Amino acid sequence: QLQASGGGEVQAGDSLRLSCAVSGRTFSNDALGWFRRAPGKEREFVAAINWSGGSKYYADSVKGRFTISRDNAKNTVYLRMNGLKPEDSAVYYCAAVFDTAQDYRKPEYDRWGQGTLVTVSS
Repeated sequence: QLQASGGGEVQAGDSLRLSCAVSGRTFSNDALGWFRRAPGKEREFVAAINWSGGSKYYADSVKGRFTISRDNAKNTVYLRMNGLKPEDSAVYYCAAVFDTAQDYRKPEYDRWGQGTLVTVSS
């Protein structure tokens, strides 16, 4: 199971940290990703991190503002979001997949969390 938390309503320029607690299989074997879906839009890739945390990937729209990290001792992945903009408003989903060095930007993850809502007002 994946349990995402940390969403909320903030002002433009504020920060939030999303967390996703993962259980059910060996966390350290998985690549982890964050995706989001805004109202009326398709789901889009936000960030991903490989099994060791040594490789991180970001969508161009969040590069330099968001940081993905993982704590393999706590079976948790985080998404630190700084400089939030109204266009970042969306439901954010965490996802996990056994790491085979695949293209982490594709939503080909086999486990998904329930989503946490982020609303950024101007």
